[in-house]
Amino acid sequence: MAGAIASRMSFSSLKRKQPKTFTVRIMTMDAEMEFSCEVKWKGKDLFDLVCRTLGLRETWFFGLQYTIKDTVAWLKMDKKVLDHDVPTEEPVTFHFLAKFYPENAEEELVQEITQHLFFLQYGDYDPTVHQRGFLAQEELLPKRVINLYQMTPEMWEERITAWYAEHRGRARDEAEMEYLKIAQDLEMYGVNYFAIRNKKGTELLLGVDALGLHIYDPENRLTPKISFPWNEIRNISYSDKEFTIKPLDKKIDVFKFNSSKLRVNKLILQLCIGNHDLFMRRRKADSLEVQQMKAQAREEKARKQMERQRLAREKQMREEAERTRDELERRLLQLKEEATMANEALMRSEETADLLAEKAQITEEEAKLLAQKAAEAEQEMQRIKATAIRTEEEKRLMEQKVVEAEMLALKMAEESERRAKEADQLKQDLQEARESERRAKQKLLEITSKSSYTPMNSGMTALPADLPSFNLISESLSFDFKDTDMKRLSMEIEKEKVEYMEKSKHLQEQLNELKTEIEALKLKERETALDILHNENADRGNSKHNTIKKLTLQSTKSRVAFFEEL
Repeated sequence: MAGAIASRMSFSSLKRKQPKTFTVRIMTMDAEMEFSCEVKWKGKDLFDLVCRTLGLRETWFFGLQYTIKDTVAWLKMDKKVLDHDVPTEEPVTFHFLAKFYPENAEEELVQEITQHLFFLQYGDYDPTVHQRGFLAQEELLPKRVINLYQMTPEMWEERITAWYAEHRGRARDEAEMEYLKIAQDLEMYGVNYFAIRNKKGTELLLGVDALGLHIYDPENRLTPKISFPWNEIRNISYSDKEFTIKPLDKKIDVFKFNSSKLRVNKLILQLCIGNHDLFMRRRKADSLEVQQMKAQAREEKARKQMERQRLAREKQMREEAERTRDELERRLLQLKEEATMANEALMRSEETADLLAEKAQITEEEAKLLAQKAAEAEQEMQRIKATAIRTEEEKRLMEQKVVEAEMLALKMAEESERRAKEADQLKQDLQEARESERRAKQKLLEITSKSSYTPMNSGMTALPADLPSFNLISESLSFDFKDTDMKRLSMEIEKEKVEYMEKSKHLQEQLNELKTEIEALKLKERETALDILHNENADRGNSKHNTIKKLTLQSTKSRVAFFEEL
């Protein structure tokens, strides 16, 4: 009895020690999250938690992927998480990835978060941040692509940066959508490939994507040999390694193929069912949930557009205000320089006036002295005449002295007159210099009165009081979306759509120009087989969609027969 009780107690203690939760790590395309999950949780419980955390409502495109024994698998929604063949060590790691792809990304991807999860985009170009070398650590292109062109990393960076700067201001969701629109037209977009054999044992590739099932030659993953759209397929099933495809037309025989592993068969079946369901769903009217999401997306897009316009206006006003401030500061500096020059001119005028006054005084004194000497010479001449000796020689000498005295007196008179005129001119120059001094003082007074400084609100720079001022009132730029008239909103959306189409067309033209430019630098000898096949398809004008359309022109029966005979 005691032993049974002890045994029950031991069993109960072991039961209590079993953990009720386990840790899960979720790796998204740009983040990492950890959750504590209950042991009883099913795949849907964990998947819903991740979607709620991300704010994702278009959940049907995504799944939780894990790898077991080198094989990719997806978490099943109706099966317990720990009942999957997942690694036992914690945290249990899953990758949140796109499991199914849209036929038309622009039409089907409604939420911005959905677009973002399909593609992650850089922020807007900023010349102060994105300087030379900012892409050095970024793996923007596969090395295979880089090696395919005769371009250095600096040349790639130069072209990418120029392209990036040219499209400055483009919204992230627009940039992502442009990328997805290009990507979805590539031959291998959204295709999952699996190695299979037909009943003859021919090795082929099965491609599963949003449009249907495609059969490829193993050496050519770009151009399918035959295709079966989802609307021609009634049922898909497998037994062990053999897959059976039943066409919608019951008169047509089923066709079969074999895959390599049982795990692969499960994955093929999951992808077929999911893609088929989405294919049929796209061709029906949108559910109420999708209609609601699209309406919300339109409103959100309109709100963001209005917000972008408001921010653009604010940015423009701020730039204009900064330009006005710079102009005022430049004008103030110019006024200061003019004031300095005027002050220096005044000082020079004062110095010149002083020098002219001193020179005039000296000249006046010299004129007086010369006049005195002229008078003395005249007196001397008169004295000589009065005391002239009577002899002829003395008379001749006297006459000679008289002539010399007269010439000296004449010269003295002329010099005195010249000095007097020079004195008058100096007086006139002095008067003009003082007038210039008066005008310089007047101009300095005017400049000083203009430069009565009043401090700006920013506290950075003082501006002249009589210059125009400005004030940005942020309240006047506020926007209340609830009061927006819906008709005007619809017009805004339609206008934005037209502008977006124009920008998209212009972008495509620019892409073609860029492609033409770098094609001249391509090293043909480094092209892979896939590169050559893609170029051949492009030269023939064969796109992914028109190739599949051509393949489905034949009857389903003839295509099944063709598959069997490959």
